[in-house]
Amino acid sequence: MNTVKGRISSLETMRTFFRVGTCSQTLFQVLDRADGQEMELEEHASDPLAGGMMCGHQCGMLWGAALAAGARAYRACGKGPQAETRAVLDARRVLETFRARNKHINCRDITGIDLASPQSGNILWYLVKSIPTGSCFGMAARYAGAAFRALEAPHPAEPAETPSSGPVSCAALLAQKLGASDQHTVMAAGLAGGIGLSGGACGALGAAIWLAGMNPHDEAAPPVGLKPAYVVDALDRFSRCTGGVFECSKIAGMQFKSVGDHAAYLRAGGCAKVISVLAGA
Repeated sequence: MNTVKGRISSLETMRTFFRVGTCSQTLFQVLDRADGQEMELEEHASDPLAGGMMCGHQCGMLWGAALAAGARAYRACGKGPQAETRAVLDARRVLETFRARNKHINCRDITGIDLASPQSGNILWYLVKSIPTGSCFGMAARYAGAAFRALEAPHPAEPAETPSSGPVSCAALLAQKLGASDQHTVMAAGLAGGIGLSGGACGALGAAIWLAGMNPHDEAAPPVGLKPAYVVDALDRFSRCTGGVFECSKIAGMQFKSVGDHAAYLRAGGCAKVISVLAGA
């Protein structure tokens, strides 16, 4: 990839998309390279987040961009509440940038395709179908630069809403329980509250899928458009735990307005059962 640090080329973004095959890895990789970073294992592990965790939830571009934002937060702040808070706030930035451009954030609303269908090849079929209009490819090309500019906007030295102690993010808390590194914990943090506290499909579930993707797996990779076994397992366990509800705002019974709200919810034991199930406890 020939992206120059500090710059994002629309053409190079589209080339990356054609090469890697998923919107999630495309945004993650393009934003990383614009920062002069290479995180091939982490980027590749984001593939199952494409198509909204291959189920039609939040667009994979958002998952990829949020993980790249978390990597930036770790490089800027190290570990701890300040870094996790910055990751959440930057995930909110890239999500709102996406929403302003595309109106919707969920893959099913953007594509009009039910990716939860048992039919194989839905993701591949949509990508092929969209080539003439440049739907997903063009969307990624236009969004990548805007997301990078949103992340480059000035940051306060320490956000006013940084909690003084305790878990900041459900996704980061799950990462800790799974034994993830400090870096991966901060990278996952921004997925909290359905990515940047947006209320969408559970960020802890997305984090569980991403972290599992960095582990070696015995099974062969499935055909394009089909979920790997570890993704199916995570989705099934989560669905049984929540009664088939995936949206954070419905599971929590509230829309988190700030990182502090979310942190207080976690300290009070919120989502403890979900996190325990995803951690395999």
